[in-house]
Amino acid sequence: MAGGDIAPSSGGKQHPGKLTARVLITCIVAATGGLIFGYDLGVSGGVTSMDSFLKQFFPAVYQKESSIKPSDDQYCKFNSQTLTLFTSSLYLAALVACIFASTITRVCGRRLTMILGGVLFLAGALVNAFANAVWMLYVGRLLLGFGIGCANQSVPIYVSETAPSKYRGALNMMFQLSITIGILAAGVLNYFFAEIKGGGGWRLSLGGAANVQLIDTAVPAIIIIVGALFLPDTPNSLVERGKHEEAKAQLLELRGVPNVDEEFNDLVAASEASKLVKHPWVSLLSRKYRPQLVFAIGIPAFQQLTGMNVITFYAPVLFKTMGFGSSASLMSAVITNLVNALATFVSILTVDKVGRRKLFLQGGCQMLLMQVGVGIAMAVKFGVSGNPGKLTLGFAVPLVLLICVYVAGFAWSWGPLGWLVPSEIFPLEVRSAAQAINVSVNMIFTFAIAQVFTAMLCYMKFGLFFFFSVCVVVMSIFIYKLLPETKGVPIEEMHTVWENHPYWRKYVVKDEGIAMGKGKGGQSA
Repeated sequence: MAGGDIAPSSGGKQHPGKLTARVLITCIVAATGGLIFGYDLGVSGGVTSMDSFLKQFFPAVYQKESSIKPSDDQYCKFNSQTLTLFTSSLYLAALVACIFASTITRVCGRRLTMILGGVLFLAGALVNAFANAVWMLYVGRLLLGFGIGCANQSVPIYVSETAPSKYRGALNMMFQLSITIGILAAGVLNYFFAEIKGGGGWRLSLGGAANVQLIDTAVPAIIIIVGALFLPDTPNSLVERGKHEEAKAQLLELRGVPNVDEEFNDLVAASEASKLVKHPWVSLLSRKYRPQLVFAIGIPAFQQLTGMNVITFYAPVLFKTMGFGSSASLMSAVITNLVNALATFVSILTVDKVGRRKLFLQGGCQMLLMQVGVGIAMAVKFGVSGNPGKLTLGFAVPLVLLICVYVAGFAWSWGPLGWLVPSEIFPLEVRSAAQAINVSVNMIFTFAIAQVFTAMLCYMKFGLFFFFSVCVVVMSIFIYKLLPETKGVPIEEMHTVWENHPYWRKYVVKDEGIAMGKGKGGQSA
Protein backbone atom coordinates (compact mmCIF):
# COMPACT_ATOMS: atom_id res chain seq x y z
CA MET A 1 0.00 0.00 0.00
CA ALA A 2 1.39 3.33 -1.03
CA GLY A 3 0.88 5.30 2.10
CA GLY A 4 2.49 8.69 2.41
CA ASP A 5 3.47 9.17 6.05
CA ILE A 6 7.19 9.63 5.45
CA ALA A 7 9.35 11.25 8.11
CA PRO A 8 9.87 14.81 6.93
CA SER A 9 13.49 15.08 7.93
CA SER A 10 14.56 11.90 6.26
CA GLY A 11 17.43 12.73 3.98
CA GLY A 12 16.84 16.47 4.13
CA LYS A 13 18.61 19.42 5.71
CA GLN A 14 17.43 21.58 8.57
CA HIS A 15 18.34 25.18 7.94
CA PRO A 16 18.65 27.37 11.05
CA GLY A 17 16.14 30.14 11.49
CA LYS A 18 14.28 31.91 14.29
CA LEU A 19 10.73 33.22 14.37
CA THR A 20 11.93 36.81 14.29
CA ALA A 21 9.71 39.88 14.51
CA ARG A 22 10.87 40.74 10.99
CA VAL A 23 9.72 37.47 9.45
CA LEU A 24 6.47 37.47 11.43
CA ILE A 25 5.52 41.01 10.36
CA THR A 26 6.58 40.36 6.77
CA CYS A 27 4.47 37.22 6.49
CA ILE A 28 1.43 38.77 8.19
CA VAL A 29 1.51 41.83 5.91
CA ALA A 30 1.94 39.64 2.82
CA ALA A 31 -0.85 37.30 3.90
CA THR A 32 -3.32 40.18 4.00
CA GLY A 33 -3.54 39.62 0.25
CA GLY A 34 -6.11 37.00 1.22
CA LEU A 35 -8.47 39.73 2.46
CA ILE A 36 -9.48 40.72 -1.07
CA PHE A 37 -10.28 37.10 -1.98
CA GLY A 38 -12.18 36.49 1.25
CA TYR A 39 -14.16 39.72 1.06
CA ASP A 40 -15.40 38.86 -2.40
CA LEU A 41 -16.22 35.27 -1.46
CA GLY A 42 -18.32 36.51 1.43
CA VAL A 43 -19.99 39.51 -0.17
CA SER A 44 -21.36 37.82 -3.31
CA GLY A 45 -23.88 35.50 -1.69
CA GLY A 46 -25.14 38.15 0.71
CA VAL A 47 -25.68 40.72 -2.04
CA THR A 48 -27.48 38.24 -4.29
CA SER A 49 -29.96 37.53 -1.50
CA MET A 50 -30.80 41.25 -1.02
CA ASP A 51 -34.19 42.14 -2.50
CA SER A 52 -33.08 45.66 -3.48
CA PHE A 53 -30.16 44.30 -5.51
CA LEU A 54 -32.29 41.65 -7.23
CA LYS A 55 -35.04 44.18 -7.97
CA GLN A 56 -32.63 46.56 -9.75
CA PHE A 57 -30.42 44.16 -11.70
CA PHE A 58 -32.20 40.80 -11.79
CA PRO A 59 -35.93 41.62 -11.70
CA ALA A 60 -36.97 38.21 -13.06
CA VAL A 61 -35.23 36.47 -10.14
CA TYR A 62 -36.77 38.93 -7.68
CA GLN A 63 -40.23 38.38 -9.14
CA LYS A 64 -39.83 34.61 -8.89
CA GLU A 65 -38.49 34.74 -5.33
CA SER A 66 -41.07 37.21 -4.04
CA SER A 67 -44.00 35.38 -5.56
CA ILE A 68 -43.08 31.91 -4.35
CA LYS A 69 -45.40 30.49 -1.68
CA PRO A 70 -44.34 28.42 1.35
CA SER A 71 -46.01 25.42 -0.28
CA ASP A 72 -43.90 25.77 -3.45
CA ASP A 73 -40.56 24.07 -4.15
CA GLN A 74 -38.02 26.06 -2.12
CA TYR A 75 -35.06 24.31 -3.74
CA CYS A 76 -35.52 26.19 -7.03
CA LYS A 77 -36.37 29.71 -5.87
CA PHE A 78 -32.92 31.15 -6.77
CA ASN A 79 -32.22 29.02 -9.86
CA SER A 80 -30.92 31.57 -12.41
CA GLN A 81 -27.85 31.15 -14.59
CA THR A 82 -27.73 34.92 -15.14
CA LEU A 83 -27.57 35.54 -11.41
CA THR A 84 -24.93 32.88 -10.80
CA LEU A 85 -22.86 34.28 -13.67
CA PHE A 86 -22.59 37.52 -11.66
CA THR A 87 -20.87 35.54 -8.90
CA SER A 88 -18.84 33.15 -11.03
CA SER A 89 -17.60 35.49 -13.79
CA LEU A 90 -14.93 36.81 -11.43
CA TYR A 91 -13.22 33.42 -11.29
CA LEU A 92 -12.83 33.17 -15.05
CA ALA A 93 -10.99 36.51 -14.94
CA ALA A 94 -8.84 35.22 -12.06
CA LEU A 95 -8.01 32.15 -14.12
CA VAL A 96 -6.69 34.28 -17.00
CA ALA A 97 -4.88 36.66 -14.66
CA CYS A 98 -2.94 34.00 -12.76
CA ILE A 99 -1.50 32.58 -15.98
CA PHE A 100 -0.02 35.97 -16.93
CA ALA A 101 0.87 36.65 -13.29
CA SER A 102 3.12 33.58 -13.23
CA THR A 103 5.47 35.28 -15.70
CA ILE A 104 5.35 38.58 -13.79
CA THR A 105 6.05 36.71 -10.54
CA ARG A 106 9.10 35.02 -11.99
CA VAL A 107 10.56 37.95 -13.95
CA CYS A 108 9.63 40.92 -11.74
CA GLY A 109 9.24 39.29 -8.33
CA ARG A 110 6.42 38.27 -6.00
CA ARG A 111 6.04 41.74 -4.46
CA LEU A 112 5.18 43.56 -7.70
CA THR A 113 2.52 40.97 -8.52
CA MET A 114 0.92 41.54 -5.11
CA ILE A 115 0.79 45.31 -5.70
CA LEU A 116 -0.76 44.79 -9.13
CA GLY A 117 -3.39 42.53 -7.60
CA GLY A 118 -4.37 45.17 -5.07
CA VAL A 119 -4.63 47.91 -7.69
CA LEU A 120 -6.86 45.83 -9.98
CA PHE A 121 -9.10 44.78 -7.08
CA LEU A 122 -9.48 48.38 -5.96
CA ALA A 123 -10.49 49.43 -9.48
CA GLY A 124 -13.07 46.64 -9.68
CA ALA A 125 -14.55 47.53 -6.31
CA LEU A 126 -14.98 51.16 -7.36
CA VAL A 127 -16.72 50.18 -10.61
CA ASN A 128 -19.13 47.91 -8.74
CA ALA A 129 -19.81 50.53 -6.07
CA PHE A 130 -21.03 53.02 -8.68
CA ALA A 131 -22.73 50.49 -10.99
CA ASN A 132 -26.08 51.53 -12.44
CA ALA A 133 -26.27 48.89 -15.17
CA VAL A 134 -25.67 45.15 -15.36
CA TRP A 135 -22.69 45.56 -17.72
CA MET A 136 -20.92 47.68 -15.07
CA LEU A 137 -21.38 44.87 -12.57
CA TYR A 138 -19.69 42.43 -14.92
CA VAL A 139 -16.82 44.82 -15.76
CA GLY A 140 -16.24 45.35 -12.04
CA ARG A 141 -16.31 41.60 -11.42
CA LEU A 142 -13.72 41.03 -14.15
CA LEU A 143 -11.36 43.62 -12.63
CA LEU A 144 -11.85 42.04 -9.21
CA GLY A 145 -11.00 38.68 -10.74
CA PHE A 146 -7.79 39.98 -12.28
CA GLY A 147 -6.77 41.31 -8.86
CA ILE A 148 -7.58 38.06 -7.07
CA GLY A 149 -5.69 36.02 -9.69
CA CYS A 150 -2.54 38.10 -9.14
CA ALA A 151 -2.81 37.95 -5.34
CA ASN A 152 -3.49 34.21 -5.16
CA GLN A 153 -0.61 33.54 -7.53
CA SER A 154 1.98 35.52 -5.55
CA VAL A 155 1.05 35.58 -1.85
CA PRO A 156 1.29 31.83 -0.98
CA ILE A 157 4.65 31.58 -2.75
CA TYR A 158 5.91 34.74 -1.05
CA VAL A 159 5.07 33.47 2.44
CA SER A 160 6.43 29.96 1.85
CA GLU A 161 9.73 31.35 0.56
CA THR A 162 10.06 33.86 3.40
CA ALA A 163 9.20 31.63 6.37
CA PRO A 164 11.75 29.38 8.16
CA SER A 165 10.96 25.73 7.36
CA LYS A 166 9.86 24.77 10.88
CA TYR A 167 7.35 27.64 11.01
CA ARG A 168 6.35 27.64 7.35
CA GLY A 169 3.01 25.91 7.88
CA ALA A 170 1.71 28.32 10.52
CA LEU A 171 2.95 31.43 8.73
CA ASN A 172 1.57 30.34 5.37
CA MET A 173 -1.82 29.79 6.98
CA MET A 174 -1.98 33.50 7.73
CA PHE A 175 -3.13 33.73 4.10
CA GLN A 176 -6.12 31.49 4.79
CA LEU A 177 -6.78 33.38 8.03
CA SER A 178 -6.93 36.61 6.02
CA ILE A 179 -9.39 34.98 3.63
CA THR A 180 -11.65 33.98 6.53
CA ILE A 181 -11.43 37.46 8.07
CA GLY A 182 -12.42 38.93 4.70
CA ILE A 183 -15.38 36.53 4.49
CA LEU A 184 -16.45 37.41 8.04
CA ALA A 185 -16.18 41.16 7.39
CA ALA A 186 -18.31 40.77 4.26
CA GLY A 187 -20.94 38.79 6.15
CA VAL A 188 -21.19 41.34 8.96
CA LEU A 189 -21.43 44.22 6.48
CA ASN A 190 -24.06 42.39 4.43
CA TYR A 191 -26.15 41.91 7.56
CA PHE A 192 -26.10 45.57 8.58
CA PHE A 193 -26.31 47.00 5.06
CA ALA A 194 -29.38 44.87 4.32
CA GLU A 195 -31.19 46.88 7.02
CA ILE A 196 -30.53 50.23 5.32
CA LYS A 197 -33.75 51.91 4.28
CA GLY A 198 -34.08 52.77 0.62
CA GLY A 199 -32.47 49.56 -0.62
CA GLY A 200 -28.92 50.84 -1.17
CA GLY A 201 -27.21 48.32 1.09
CA TRP A 202 -26.02 46.15 -1.79
CA ARG A 203 -24.09 49.14 -3.20
CA LEU A 204 -22.20 49.61 0.05
CA SER A 205 -21.43 45.86 0.27
CA LEU A 206 -20.04 45.71 -3.26
CA GLY A 207 -18.13 48.96 -2.77
CA GLY A 208 -17.02 48.06 0.75
CA ALA A 209 -13.85 46.60 -0.62
CA ALA A 210 -12.85 50.10 -1.69
CA ASN A 211 -14.49 52.38 0.88
CA VAL A 212 -12.23 53.19 3.82
CA GLN A 213 -15.09 54.33 6.00
CA LEU A 214 -16.87 51.00 5.81
CA ILE A 215 -14.18 48.74 7.27
CA ASP A 216 -12.63 49.69 10.59
CA THR A 217 -9.28 48.03 10.05
CA ALA A 218 -8.82 49.44 6.51
CA VAL A 219 -9.70 48.63 2.96
CA PRO A 220 -8.60 45.12 1.82
CA ALA A 221 -7.23 46.45 -1.46
CA ILE A 222 -5.47 49.39 0.20
CA ILE A 223 -3.92 47.10 2.81
CA ILE A 224 -2.28 44.84 0.25
CA ILE A 225 -1.12 47.77 -1.93
CA VAL A 226 0.42 49.77 0.91
CA GLY A 227 1.72 46.69 2.71
CA ALA A 228 3.45 45.31 -0.38
CA LEU A 229 5.09 48.67 -1.08
CA PHE A 230 7.02 48.31 2.19
CA LEU A 231 7.79 44.61 1.87
CA PRO A 232 11.10 43.30 0.54
CA ASP A 233 11.06 40.65 -2.15
CA THR A 234 11.88 37.08 -1.11
CA PRO A 235 15.51 35.86 -1.07
CA ASN A 236 14.53 33.17 -3.59
CA SER A 237 13.15 35.75 -6.01
CA LEU A 238 16.16 38.03 -5.58
CA VAL A 239 18.58 35.18 -6.29
CA GLU A 240 16.48 34.15 -9.28
CA ARG A 241 16.93 37.66 -10.68
CA GLY A 242 20.69 37.74 -10.00
CA LYS A 243 20.65 40.00 -6.91
CA HIS A 244 22.78 37.73 -4.74
CA GLU A 245 24.17 40.24 -2.24
CA GLU A 246 20.74 41.72 -1.56
CA ALA A 247 19.29 38.21 -1.23
CA LYS A 248 21.89 37.15 1.35
CA ALA A 249 21.42 40.32 3.38
CA GLN A 250 17.68 39.79 3.31
CA LEU A 251 18.08 36.15 4.36
CA LEU A 252 20.23 37.15 7.36
CA GLU A 253 17.59 39.61 8.54
CA LEU A 254 14.74 37.13 8.10
CA ARG A 255 16.44 34.19 9.81
CA GLY A 256 17.95 36.08 12.75
CA VAL A 257 21.08 33.89 12.84
CA PRO A 258 24.71 34.87 12.11
CA ASN A 259 25.30 32.27 9.39
CA VAL A 260 22.92 31.43 6.53
CA ASP A 261 25.57 30.17 4.10
CA GLU A 262 24.11 26.68 3.73
CA GLU A 263 20.59 27.91 2.96
CA PHE A 264 21.91 30.64 0.69
CA ASN A 265 24.04 28.14 -1.23
CA ASP A 266 20.96 25.97 -1.70
CA LEU A 267 19.04 28.95 -3.06
CA VAL A 268 21.84 29.72 -5.51
CA ALA A 269 22.01 26.06 -6.56
CA ALA A 270 18.26 26.00 -7.08
CA SER A 271 18.48 29.19 -9.15
CA GLU A 272 21.27 27.78 -11.30
CA ALA A 273 19.22 24.65 -11.86
CA SER A 274 16.15 26.71 -12.71
CA LYS A 275 18.05 28.54 -15.46
CA LEU A 276 18.48 25.22 -17.24
CA VAL A 277 14.72 25.04 -17.57
CA LYS A 278 13.82 27.37 -20.42
CA HIS A 279 10.17 26.37 -20.71
CA PRO A 280 8.75 25.66 -17.23
CA TRP A 281 5.23 25.04 -18.56
CA VAL A 282 6.51 22.28 -20.83
CA SER A 283 8.89 20.94 -18.19
CA LEU A 284 6.02 20.45 -15.75
CA LEU A 285 4.71 17.70 -18.02
CA SER A 286 7.93 15.68 -17.72
CA ARG A 287 8.01 12.53 -15.60
CA LYS A 288 10.20 13.91 -12.80
CA TYR A 289 7.60 16.59 -11.98
CA ARG A 290 4.68 14.15 -12.00
CA PRO A 291 4.11 14.29 -8.20
CA GLN A 292 4.01 18.09 -8.15
CA LEU A 293 1.71 18.24 -11.18
CA VAL A 294 -0.72 15.74 -9.66
CA PHE A 295 -1.02 17.79 -6.46
CA ALA A 296 -1.09 21.12 -8.33
CA ILE A 297 -4.27 19.82 -9.99
CA GLY A 298 -5.71 17.45 -7.38
CA ILE A 299 -5.56 19.57 -4.22
CA PRO A 300 -7.25 22.75 -5.56
CA ALA A 301 -9.88 20.68 -7.39
CA PHE A 302 -10.72 18.67 -4.28
CA GLN A 303 -10.66 21.82 -2.13
CA GLN A 304 -13.63 23.14 -4.11
CA LEU A 305 -15.38 19.77 -4.17
CA THR A 306 -15.58 19.75 -0.37
CA GLY A 307 -18.65 21.94 -0.92
CA MET A 308 -17.31 24.68 1.32
CA ASN A 309 -17.60 27.39 -1.29
CA VAL A 310 -21.28 26.55 -1.60
CA ILE A 311 -21.57 27.59 2.05
CA THR A 312 -19.30 30.62 1.56
CA PHE A 313 -20.87 31.94 -1.65
CA TYR A 314 -24.45 31.16 -0.99
CA ALA A 315 -24.85 30.81 2.77
CA PRO A 316 -27.54 33.53 2.90
CA VAL A 317 -29.24 32.07 -0.19
CA LEU A 318 -28.97 28.56 1.23
CA PHE A 319 -30.37 29.53 4.61
CA LYS A 320 -33.14 31.49 2.89
CA THR A 321 -33.96 28.37 0.86
CA MET A 322 -34.14 26.44 4.13
CA GLY A 323 -36.86 28.80 5.27
CA PHE A 324 -34.95 31.38 7.29
CA GLY A 325 -36.06 34.99 6.87
CA SER A 326 -33.83 37.46 5.05
CA SER A 327 -32.20 38.90 8.19
CA ALA A 328 -32.03 35.50 9.87
CA SER A 329 -30.31 33.98 6.83
CA LEU A 330 -27.68 36.74 6.82
CA MET A 331 -27.09 36.33 10.56
CA SER A 332 -26.72 32.56 10.18
CA ALA A 333 -24.10 33.22 7.51
CA VAL A 334 -22.26 35.56 9.91
CA ILE A 335 -22.22 32.79 12.53
CA THR A 336 -20.71 30.24 10.13
CA ASN A 337 -18.18 32.83 8.91
CA LEU A 338 -17.12 33.51 12.51
CA VAL A 339 -16.62 29.79 13.10
CA ASN A 340 -14.56 29.67 9.90
CA ALA A 341 -12.23 32.42 11.11
CA LEU A 342 -11.83 31.08 14.66
CA ALA A 343 -11.24 27.49 13.56
CA THR A 344 -8.41 28.59 11.28
CA PHE A 345 -6.38 29.36 14.42
CA VAL A 346 -6.48 25.64 15.25
CA SER A 347 -4.58 24.85 12.06
CA ILE A 348 -2.09 27.67 12.67
CA LEU A 349 -1.29 26.25 16.11
CA THR A 350 -1.11 22.58 15.07
CA VAL A 351 0.06 22.29 11.47
CA ASP A 352 3.79 22.33 12.28
CA LYS A 353 3.28 19.91 15.17
CA VAL A 354 0.88 17.23 13.93
CA GLY A 355 1.66 17.70 10.24
CA ARG A 356 -0.33 18.22 7.06
CA ARG A 357 -1.61 14.67 6.50
CA LYS A 358 -3.31 14.25 9.86
CA LEU A 359 -5.14 17.56 9.54
CA PHE A 360 -6.27 16.68 6.02
CA LEU A 361 -7.63 13.31 7.13
CA GLN A 362 -9.23 14.45 10.39
CA GLY A 363 -10.91 17.40 8.67
CA GLY A 364 -12.15 15.10 5.91
CA CYS A 365 -13.81 12.75 8.38
CA GLN A 366 -15.46 15.64 10.20
CA MET A 367 -16.78 17.20 6.98
CA LEU A 368 -18.09 13.84 5.77
CA LEU A 369 -20.16 13.23 8.90
CA MET A 370 -21.61 16.75 8.90
CA GLN A 371 -22.47 16.68 5.19
CA VAL A 372 -24.36 13.44 5.67
CA GLY A 373 -26.10 14.94 8.71
CA VAL A 374 -27.21 18.05 6.78
CA GLY A 375 -28.37 15.90 3.86
CA ILE A 376 -30.49 13.71 6.14
CA ALA A 377 -31.96 16.77 7.89
CA MET A 378 -32.88 18.34 4.56
CA ALA A 379 -34.35 15.08 3.30
CA VAL A 380 -36.55 14.70 6.39
CA LYS A 381 -37.71 18.33 6.45
CA PHE A 382 -37.95 19.20 2.75
CA GLY A 383 -38.26 15.81 1.06
CA VAL A 384 -38.21 15.92 -2.75
CA SER A 385 -41.06 18.40 -2.97
CA GLY A 386 -39.06 21.24 -1.39
CA ASN A 387 -41.93 22.13 0.90
CA PRO A 388 -40.64 22.41 4.48
CA GLY A 389 -43.90 23.46 6.07
CA LYS A 390 -43.30 25.60 9.14
CA LEU A 391 -39.63 25.98 10.07
CA THR A 392 -39.24 25.44 13.81
CA LEU A 393 -36.41 26.51 16.10
CA GLY A 394 -35.87 22.83 16.91
CA PHE A 395 -34.92 22.23 13.28
CA ALA A 396 -33.08 25.49 12.56
CA VAL A 397 -30.64 25.45 15.49
CA PRO A 398 -29.32 21.87 14.99
CA LEU A 399 -29.00 22.54 11.24
CA VAL A 400 -26.87 25.64 11.80
CA LEU A 401 -24.78 23.69 14.34
CA LEU A 402 -24.16 20.89 11.83
CA ILE A 403 -23.04 23.43 9.23
CA CYS A 404 -20.80 25.17 11.79
CA VAL A 405 -19.03 21.91 12.72
CA TYR A 406 -18.61 21.18 9.02
CA VAL A 407 -17.14 24.65 8.45
CA ALA A 408 -14.74 24.16 11.37
CA GLY A 409 -13.50 20.88 9.86
CA PHE A 410 -12.77 22.64 6.57
CA ALA A 411 -11.19 25.65 8.29
CA TRP A 412 -8.45 23.61 9.96
CA SER A 413 -7.83 21.21 7.08
CA TRP A 414 -8.64 21.65 3.40
CA GLY A 415 -9.08 25.42 3.66
CA PRO A 416 -5.55 26.45 4.69
CA LEU A 417 -3.78 23.28 3.56
CA GLY A 418 -5.19 23.70 0.07
CA TRP A 419 -2.99 26.78 -0.27
CA LEU A 420 -0.06 25.70 1.93
CA VAL A 421 0.87 22.32 0.48
CA PRO A 422 0.97 23.31 -3.22
CA SER A 423 2.99 26.45 -2.46
CA GLU A 424 5.70 24.51 -0.61
CA ILE A 425 6.21 21.45 -2.85
CA PHE A 426 7.18 23.09 -6.15
CA PRO A 427 10.88 23.31 -7.16
CA LEU A 428 12.08 26.83 -7.98
CA GLU A 429 12.50 26.16 -11.70
CA VAL A 430 8.79 25.42 -12.15
CA ARG A 431 7.40 27.15 -9.05
CA SER A 432 5.66 30.08 -10.72
CA ALA A 433 4.21 27.94 -13.51
CA ALA A 434 3.06 25.24 -11.09
CA GLN A 435 1.46 27.80 -8.78
CA ALA A 436 -0.34 29.25 -11.80
CA ILE A 437 -1.75 25.80 -12.55
CA ASN A 438 -2.73 25.44 -8.89
CA VAL A 439 -4.59 28.76 -8.87
CA SER A 440 -6.07 28.13 -12.33
CA VAL A 441 -7.55 24.80 -11.30
CA ASN A 442 -8.85 26.40 -8.10
CA MET A 443 -10.54 29.14 -10.12
CA ILE A 444 -11.95 26.71 -12.71
CA PHE A 445 -13.61 24.61 -10.04
CA THR A 446 -14.67 27.69 -8.06
CA PHE A 447 -16.31 29.04 -11.23
CA ALA A 448 -18.00 25.71 -11.96
CA ILE A 449 -19.35 25.28 -8.43
CA ALA A 450 -20.55 28.89 -8.29
CA GLN A 451 -22.22 28.63 -11.70
CA VAL A 452 -24.06 25.34 -11.23
CA PHE A 453 -24.83 25.38 -7.49
CA THR A 454 -28.34 26.83 -7.66
CA ALA A 455 -29.21 24.48 -10.54
CA MET A 456 -27.77 21.50 -8.63
CA LEU A 457 -29.76 22.49 -5.54
CA CYS A 458 -32.89 22.74 -7.69
CA TYR A 459 -32.52 19.36 -9.40
CA MET A 460 -30.51 17.29 -6.90
CA LYS A 461 -32.29 18.78 -3.87
CA PHE A 462 -30.99 17.30 -0.60
CA GLY A 463 -28.91 14.86 -2.69
CA LEU A 464 -26.48 17.73 -3.29
CA PHE A 465 -25.06 17.25 0.20
CA PHE A 466 -24.58 13.52 -0.37
CA PHE A 467 -22.79 14.34 -3.65
CA PHE A 468 -20.23 16.42 -1.78
CA SER A 469 -19.96 13.68 0.87
CA VAL A 470 -18.83 11.21 -1.79
CA CYS A 471 -16.27 13.76 -3.02
CA VAL A 472 -14.88 14.07 0.53
CA VAL A 473 -14.42 10.28 0.72
CA VAL A 474 -12.50 10.25 -2.59
CA MET A 475 -10.24 13.16 -1.64
CA SER A 476 -9.43 11.63 1.75
CA ILE A 477 -8.30 8.42 0.04
CA PHE A 478 -6.23 10.53 -2.36
CA ILE A 479 -4.42 12.20 0.55
CA TYR A 480 -3.95 8.97 2.52
CA LYS A 481 -2.44 7.10 -0.41
CA LEU A 482 -0.37 9.74 -2.17
CA LEU A 483 0.59 12.75 -0.03
CA PRO A 484 3.90 12.54 1.85
CA GLU A 485 4.35 14.56 5.04
CA THR A 486 6.11 17.86 4.33
CA LYS A 487 6.28 19.52 7.76
CA GLY A 488 9.71 20.79 8.71
CA VAL A 489 11.28 20.13 5.29
CA PRO A 490 13.21 23.13 3.88
CA ILE A 491 11.49 24.30 0.73
CA GLU A 492 14.59 23.76 -1.43
CA GLU A 493 15.04 20.23 -0.01
CA MET A 494 11.47 19.12 -0.75
CA HIS A 495 12.68 16.70 -3.44
CA THR A 496 13.67 14.28 -0.66
CA VAL A 497 10.04 13.55 0.30
CA TRP A 498 9.32 12.31 -3.23
CA GLU A 499 12.54 10.29 -3.40
CA ASN A 500 11.55 8.45 -0.19
CA HIS A 501 7.86 7.97 -0.97
CA PRO A 502 6.86 4.36 -1.80
CA TYR A 503 4.79 5.43 -4.81
CA TRP A 504 6.37 8.63 -6.11
CA ARG A 505 10.02 7.52 -5.90
CA LYS A 506 9.68 5.67 -9.21
CA TYR A 507 9.06 9.02 -10.91
CA VAL A 508 12.09 10.85 -9.50
CA VAL A 509 15.81 10.09 -9.57
CA LYS A 510 17.87 10.61 -6.44
CA ASP A 511 20.64 13.19 -6.65
CA GLU A 512 19.47 14.22 -10.11
CA GLY A 513 21.49 17.12 -11.50
CA ILE A 514 18.53 19.44 -11.37
CA ALA A 515 17.53 18.54 -7.82
CA MET A 516 17.62 21.36 -5.33
CA GLY A 517 20.93 21.90 -3.66
CA LYS A 518 22.58 19.14 -5.69
CA GLY A 519 25.03 18.91 -8.51
CA LYS A 520 27.32 21.60 -9.76
CA GLY A 521 25.00 24.41 -8.74
CA GLY A 522 25.56 23.54 -5.09
CA GLN A 523 29.17 24.70 -5.34
CA SER A 524 28.36 28.16 -6.54
CA ALA A 525 27.94 30.85 -3.97
